[in-house]
Amino acid sequence: MINVESVDHLAAEAQDVIGLDAEQRIGVVWEDRWIEYPRASQLLNILGDVLARPRTTRMPSVAIYADSGMGKTMLLQQFLALNRTSYDTKTASERTPVIALQMASKPNEKRFYSQILDVLGAPPGNRLGLSDIEILALRVLRHVNAKMLLIDEAHNILAATYSEQRAMLNLIRFLSNELHMSIVCFGVTDTREAISGDAQLARRFKEYPLPRWQADEEFQMLVVKILRNFPLRRPSKLSPRALKHLLQICDGVTAHIFTTLQEAAVLAIRTEQEFIDDALLNKVEAPSAAEIHYA
Repeated sequence: MINVESVDHLAAEAQDVIGLDAEQRIGVVWEDRWIEYPRASQLLNILGDVLARPRTTRMPSVAIYADSGMGKTMLLQQFLALNRTSYDTKTASERTPVIALQMASKPNEKRFYSQILDVLGAPPGNRLGLSDIEILALRVLRHVNAKMLLIDEAHNILAATYSEQRAMLNLIRFLSNELHMSIVCFGVTDTREAISGDAQLARRFKEYPLPRWQADEEFQMLVVKILRNFPLRRPSKLSPRALKHLLQICDGVTAHIFTTLQEAAVLAIRTEQEFIDDALLNKVEAPSAAEIHYA
């Protein structure tokens, strides 16, 4: 018989799986999940407002930058999930308002256009020259009515040669001009340097940082929400001192906070304690970069 005191301490999704056995619940703990918090909600609303604007000759663009592990990629994926491809019955065609790709480690124009075609399910055009693959990519983007391009790891532009950097920035500006499309760049703080390589392009971007967590109410709310999403059969409770310790060992980085609490939840299940407290958290070490599950 399963001993569950109450499920009131759990979020709805965690309540649904509380009856699973230990190993199954551990699998749930390690799953990626979106946790809503004020700064993320604000950025999602900002992106939603940009997407909702009518097309103009000079579309607004956004740059979201932060240290590695602060949740930029999860934010991108959440916005993409909220704006999925839909089917237009009037034109009998798919509409894809938002497309997303990751800037290659050594980007160039042809590779970028090939990534766009791949994301949209079109033939990659590997045998085409640059001008032909550009024409094909533009045709497909117009066909799906793309209105916003999300570029993850935008700082990778800096890995290219100077001439390739200039070409990539010109390409991004060209796409925005030609298709009346907003560009959203995600990356580390070097993203600012990458974008500033084209003064005309840089002026279109409004910058939004994702700062590291501080010892405040917002951080406490984040931890509470994370704990509510773990299928533990007893309510967890961490003291202010434990929260401060968690913040210190994780250096305020979102990915480290998530992974440390996941490790604690797994330990709570395996020891049959079924809740996280100060003593259990003290047994968990801060994760290394290789262990991060939340980008």
